[in-house]
Amino acid sequence: MIANIRSGKETAGLIRYLFDTKRAKDHTDPHLVASWDGFAPDPGRSEDVDATRNLLVADLDLHVKQATRLGRAPERHVWHCSVRAAPEDRILSDEEWADIARRIVATTGIAPEGDPDGCRWVAVRHAPDHIHIAATKVRRDLRTARHWNDYVTADRELASIEKEYGLRQVVRGDRTAAKRSTRAEQEKAHRQGHQKPARERLRSTVRTAVAAATSTEEFVHLLSHVDGVLVEVVYFPSGDVRGYKVACEDTTTATNEPVWFSGSELAPDLSFPKIRERLEATATQPIDQPGRRRPNPWHQATAATERIPHHLDQADDEAAQGHLAAFGEALDALPLIAPQPVRSQLRQAAITFERATRSRIRADHHHARALRGAVRAMLHETAPRDGAALAMFVDAAILVVIAAARWHELRHHDQQVAAAHQAVIHLAAAYDQVAAAPLAALAQSRPPQQTVERHIHVIRRSVPEHAEQVMEDPAFDALTATLAEAEAAGHDPERLLQQAADQRALDDARHPARVLTWRVQRLSARPAPSARARAAQARSAAWRPGEPIQAATAAPPPQAPHVRRR
Repeated sequence: MIANIRSGKETAGLIRYLFDTKRAKDHTDPHLVASWDGFAPDPGRSEDVDATRNLLVADLDLHVKQATRLGRAPERHVWHCSVRAAPEDRILSDEEWADIARRIVATTGIAPEGDPDGCRWVAVRHAPDHIHIAATKVRRDLRTARHWNDYVTADRELASIEKEYGLRQVVRGDRTAAKRSTRAEQEKAHRQGHQKPARERLRSTVRTAVAAATSTEEFVHLLSHVDGVLVEVVYFPSGDVRGYKVACEDTTTATNEPVWFSGSELAPDLSFPKIRERLEATATQPIDQPGRRRPNPWHQATAATERIPHHLDQADDEAAQGHLAAFGEALDALPLIAPQPVRSQLRQAAITFERATRSRIRADHHHARALRGAVRAMLHETAPRDGAALAMFVDAAILVVIAAARWHELRHHDQQVAAAHQAVIHLAAAYDQVAAAPLAALAQSRPPQQTVERHIHVIRRSVPEHAEQVMEDPAFDALTATLAEAEAAGHDPERLLQQAADQRALDDARHPARVLTWRVQRLSARPAPSARARAAQARSAAWRPGEPIQAATAAPPPQAPHVRRR
């Protein structure tokens, strides 16, 4: 069930609307199901509808008029709450709707249970699936009702009602979601031929600019160069930046003025102070040094992304929230540098996951500097060097979103869980598009069967609990080809597989072979260890718990002395 609460100035106008059957065609059989004393006049059951309606309005406004004479009546004295059942719910009886109405006015403070001085109210049912509660906010003792936070209290009561009545339990949020576009904004966008209202288009644009910027100055600069977007910076009298506001050039008022939105009106985390906090937490990227190999930012971003599920398993919720916010920025940036065919799915994944990046938990953004820095380096490359780099990142992103859904679920963040589940669908569709070509190319390089058999033994030793699933995966040939290439470059395939498996358990992976393929490919992109390093790794791997460290790291037996030849 969903409640919608508003305030108004005119009781007569609201009652006239609730009992109207001429202009409102969906109003069928309007009638009262409950009232403040059970004896309120019902225009829907009267032969003289107009007279009874006027009588009802006068009864509801009685205490308002008394308070007005004393100068104590609130200007917006009408309280209007509509309660709607889900489409799949059963049709409730009038008695059940009456009980729901009484519970709503009691819990919101309009007419507390057992309070003889509560406000006057009526519940009108003019359609099978919902009711309207109309009340005046002045109590019998001429005080104004204390209905602060009424939406939250009503929503909490509806959650209990859903369980008791066996109705669909609606996914509820924590009041951190971005503000929805109004009906007027949606209708204006439809008239102008836009798929989304200006508020939603601007929200996406601003989030992308935040993901690409390294400072507030660069953020404003990027926004001001977006086609069709107007930007205005707001200053304090001291000259310091107070905030910003944005507008779409194609959305104006009746007087042809831009419709401005501040950052906080777009989303809670898009206010200027919040953006500044996130950008200041971004690490400065080191300057390239001559002769030093430049790291692949796609590999860096993928590595940082693969560590996020591990961070979500820790006890530091603020750090976890910071990692989720940074990951959301990475998804925002991805459509800018992805191939055209997959941009739509990636953009939809970013828009959907945006809801899962916010909660009541305050984010500690300093923990996610590595990912933010890598993403900004990716943006400077403008495009991945090959499809494998993008597929590698998206594959890691899918596991992060699955882990995020589990993290939110443990904290009862219902809307965030639903958003994460939807984001997985879009990311999986994007992955299927972008990974097909690089996986097929790798599979064509499948090594000889003898080498494959050797790698099967390595897989059984390295990931025994997932070995069968890996070998049945369609990406198995691509994995064996990747292992063969890594081995030819001087890497130890078994050690690479163990490292790849240790980065994150494969339990969440639907296709473990492809996960291992991308991880091994990224790990093998590093220079192969020297002979001395491999010997040290072998001695380290030989040590077993309980064994003296000296036994595993003892010096090798002496070799024959080296004779220098003249």
